[in-house]
This record gives sequence, structure tokens and C-alpha cells, in this order.
Amino acid sequence: MSLQVKDLTVYYQTLRGDVHALESTTFGIADGEIMGLAGESGCGKTTLGQSLIFLHPPMKLIKGGVTLDNKQLPIGDMERMNNFRFKKVSIIPQYAMNAMNPTRKIGKMVADLLKSRNVDFKSLLPELKRRLDLVKLSYDVLNMYPIELSGGMKQRMVMVLSTMLNPSLLIADEITSALDVSSQKAVSEMLVQFRDRGYCKSVIVITHDISVLYQIADTILIMYAGQLAEKAPTDVIVHSSQHPYTKMLISTLPEVGVRYIDKQLAGIPGGPPLLLKPPVGCRFRERCPLAFEKCLEKPPFVETEKDHFVACWKAGA
Repeated sequence: MSLQVKDLTVYYQTLRGDVHALESTTFGIADGEIMGLAGESGCGKTTLGQSLIFLHPPMKLIKGGVTLDNKQLPIGDMERMNNFRFKKVSIIPQYAMNAMNPTRKIGKMVADLLKSRNVDFKSLLPELKRRLDLVKLSYDVLNMYPIELSGGMKQRMVMVLSTMLNPSLLIADEITSALDVSSQKAVSEMLVQFRDRGYCKSVIVITHDISVLYQIADTILIMYAGQLAEKAPTDVIVHSSQHPYTKMLISTLPEVGVRYIDKQLAGIPGGPPLLLKPPVGCRFRERCPLAFEKCLEKPPFVETEKDHFVACWKAGA
């Protein structure tokens, strides 16, 4: 098992109280696995990703731990975590197209990054060029400023930057959200190639677009209101999900060849609860068509079938 997250709970400190953004999160990712992380905006996806690499104020670690390659990550200690960033765990941040320093040439940024990790730039230059070839970027980009690159080119350059030291875990946060359809496909395929070539061991792809995950993810983890709802192999999530929230998410996806006049898309009534004072029991209860009295108790996240985990009292019924 490459990554093991156990009972991870993270809140945001605000003047009105703590926002319960991530609650009792437990799951694992195997070596070589690409796991998609999906759910509505505000469900805790980015909070979970940030907690694994850069847990900073106003975020507050309440409890839980993270193990990567059988070694405990000191996620609650910003300074100690610096020894693991880029080498063991790395991130392609949300809005990655704006992640590079606009006042420095890209080659200089790469050199500075490697120097901060005690790695000689010249020794890795041949490997850097191989990776630029892979993402179809000219070596000339090393002498350019970020503003001289298109959005898709910036995204691919950040992918190269984030994986130069071959991290065990790569977190890709909304890497396709600002791209056109053809660029989305190209970036998604490159992410799979990075895994296949050993540039990273395992990947977490954070997105609200399940259709992207269907193309590249081995498994999908669904979150709702800061808690885990369901995790299973991708085909199972798409075709045989058990949690009512997952089923309703899948039903909102358009089908190829089906006209709107023949089958109208269905939304999910209502909205997620406020997490300053989250509701007791199942947090999806108020929107769930299957809710009953037992849902006033929080359902455990349990394995109902092999590699299929669900947090619902009616799962498998």
C-alpha cells in the first residue's frame, strides 16, 4: 500500500468557529493506482489534497495520520514536511496555470526548485529534456517567461515541474478544469503516462468532472460535506454504485447520443449543509430520497463488497 490515510480530521479556524471541512477520513491507495476524488464544490476534495502536503493556517489538524511507503508523514509540522515535498509527495495545484513566477524564466525556476532540494540542475537536464519531449514542449520554453506560454503549455510545464524528483504520490488538483476539450484529453493521457513511466508511483486526481475520471482513474472516491461517501473501482462507481449521492451524481451526466428532448438531465435537489455546525448523522440525509430514522446516526465507511466501501445504512440492501 503506497498511501494510507487513517481517521484524518481537519478543520478551518474562523472568527465564527471551526468549519468541519474534513471528518474522520480513512482510505488507502495502492502502488500504481490512479484514484479520482470527486464531489460537489465544498465537499472537502481540495482540503484533503492540501492536508497531505501543505497543511497550513487557517487549517488545523484535529486528529489522524498519514503513512506513505510505510513512513509516517508529519503533516501537522510545516517545517518537517518540507523534507517530503517534491521528493515523496508533490502537487499540481489548482489554477496551475498561474502557479509559476511570472518574473522568472522557466529554466531558472526549475534550477531553483532542484537547488532547494540539493539536486544539481545540470545532472538532471537530460531527464528534463526527455520529459519536455513527452509533454510535447520545445526546449525553448526553458528560456521563456510563463506569460509566453499558452494555458495548456503552462499546465504541462507545471506537470513536469511537480514530478522532476519522481514523488511516490502526485496530487493533481483540477488540472483539466480551465482547458478546452482537446487539451483536457491530452493532459489526462499525459498524467497516465507519467504513472506508467514511473515519474510518480500513485496519483490522486481531484475533480468535479467524473467523465474525466472515467477515462483515466482506476478507482474513484466520492466525498460529500467533508466525509467519505463511497470508494470503488471506476466501473463499479459508474455502473453499480450503492450510495444514493453517488447514484444521483452519475445521473446528472449527459449520455453520448441521447438528446435532451428524449431524456432530460436530473439535478440533485437542495444543497450541501453548512459545515460550521454540520448536521448529526448522515450529512446527506436532508437531500436523500432513501433517508429514514437510522440516518440520524452517522453510517460507518465499510467494505460491502471486495474493494467497494460505502457509508450508507442502506448500502447493499
